[in-house]
Amino acid sequence: MGSESMTHVHATRTIAERTAIIRHHNDNARRFPRAGVMCVTSGIVALGKERLAAVLRAVREFDTFTRDNDPYDEHDMGLVEVASERVLWKIDYYDAERRYGSPDPSDPAVATRVLTIMLASEY
Repeated sequence: MGSESMTHVHATRTIAERTAIIRHHNDNARRFPRAGVMCVTSGIVALGKERLAAVLRAVREFDTFTRDNDPYDEHDMGLVEVASERVLWKIDYYDAERRYGSPDPSDPAVATRVLTIMLASEY
């Protein structure tokens, strides 16, 4: 398909289709770090290697999305507790150079996902 056809395909997706695609890519970015960019804050690093591994596992395995914590059904943020630490994670969408916001988070060709993991106290 040429670029014109692809643009038309993206433009004709329903909101539900776009949301499902975004959710799929967000779940992949959270579960498979190579599917995007992952940043952890200094507070997370300061927890030490064992707790860092536990935090990464908890974020990767998080699946308790509800209407309250995921109102747009995109799986783009969450809160986990690891060893009495409240940990927030958030996925943001940037352009390919990570300078600006992505023009279309549902299109991996123009969206780089950045997963940020931080202590709730660092927010």
